[in-house]
Amino acid sequence: MSLCPAEGTLGDHQVASNMNTNMEALRFPLEQQLLDLMRTNAEPQEHFKGYMNYAPNNIQSMGNIQGRSPFFTGIEDNHILDDQLDQIVTSFNTLHMSPNTSRGSESGERYSRKVFVGGLPPDIDEEEITASFRRFGPLVVDWPHKAESKSYFPPKGYAFLLFQDESSVQSLIDACIQEDEKLYLCVSSPTIKDKPVQIRPWRLSDADFVLDASMPLDPRKTVFVGGVPRPLKAVELAMIMDRLYGGVCYAGIDTDPELKYPKGAGRVAFSNQQSYIAAISARFVQLQHGDIEKRVEVKPYVLDDQMCDECQGSRCGGKFAPFFCANVTCLQYYCEHCWATIHSRPGREFHKPLVKEGADRPRAVPFRWC
Repeated sequence: MSLCPAEGTLGDHQVASNMNTNMEALRFPLEQQLLDLMRTNAEPQEHFKGYMNYAPNNIQSMGNIQGRSPFFTGIEDNHILDDQLDQIVTSFNTLHMSPNTSRGSESGERYSRKVFVGGLPPDIDEEEITASFRRFGPLVVDWPHKAESKSYFPPKGYAFLLFQDESSVQSLIDACIQEDEKLYLCVSSPTIKDKPVQIRPWRLSDADFVLDASMPLDPRKTVFVGGVPRPLKAVELAMIMDRLYGGVCYAGIDTDPELKYPKGAGRVAFSNQQSYIAAISARFVQLQHGDIEKRVEVKPYVLDDQMCDECQGSRCGGKFAPFFCANVTCLQYYCEHCWATIHSRPGREFHKPLVKEGADRPRAVPFRWC
């Protein structure tokens, strides 16, 4: 059966009226919200109010004595296939969502205004893509390296639709045809008529997932995950990391502050030191998600407001420590003086300091001895 209806059917679809929603003020990125959660003195249940929670009576200890998850066995370490991921997520089918799940819920938003569209006809240009989706509301068409390439057509057959209003995304979804839990809409190019293209919206509530609201978040047991496939949801990231290392209590997908679309990175907080050390020691995880197979990077989540763990600021004028040592023999923040002192000892001279850079990605830096 063809996904595309007879000519004229899609054009007769009634598009929801424009809500004229003003663009809301820029929100803080995920890492700032995560830090706010970590640093608050509120009770644990208050920490996660409005987030997706796993029913406490349905979850047991997230890390057993070996630091592994008690739920799934027989899956090769550091490599989870897509069908295994489906099994993992399905096994957690007792999830429930509170009415205020997403960070955009205060304004009634449910989706990012940025929408992925894939499988486009090879000869469709920007103007024709815009014309195909303009009926849902004002939008801009973009694709990676568009300005530099100066290409008239999306070179890899996909593009992003940047809508002015979130209501346009809902109207687009309503017009789509669903098959195998995927959304499709038919578009035409000069040589191809009514080609089904995949529409992949991002639901705001998929950016955060809490396995157990009774576990406090500890920034010293949180890892940065880089190179995350953009379709990956926080619940899927949590299940993967919990299966591999155990003890996961929170996972979040990093999104940009304006469009709230995934940036390709995430954060995972563990409840115990053993699981945290196992994750950062592995450094990389091979992940297959749908048609995407990626090797994602795992690093300690580096904070920029920590005092030196050695001198507590007494040797650096009370300034925050610029360096973090991710070696399992250290796992501490250091000022420059204490780094030089501690890492002049035998066995530690080759440790590399991590710093938090502008994009919030931990970065190794060369250290010059004073």
